[in-house]
Amino acid sequence: MNPSPSRAEDASASPTLDSNLHSLSRQLIELRIEHADLDASIDSLSEVVPQDELLLRRLKKRRLALRDQIVRLENAIDPKEPA
Repeated sequence: MNPSPSRAEDASASPTLDSNLHSLSRQLIELRIEHADLDASIDSLSEVVPQDELLLRRLKKRRLALRDQIVRLENAIDPKEPA
């Protein structure tokens, strides 16, 4: 049986700053895609009569949470204030 690498071994092969930014950029893209998908879902659900108000509220709340995550990641990748 081959044991999995320990955390200490993982830390020794720590990613460079560039790969961290790549990782954050990838997360940002995925969040933007999910946000756009929610926008489309909310738009199409808004056109249905009768509307499921509870579902609409939940989707909008999730969309706002995603937007907050997107803003945090954007600030982590490119902070506007000097360090």
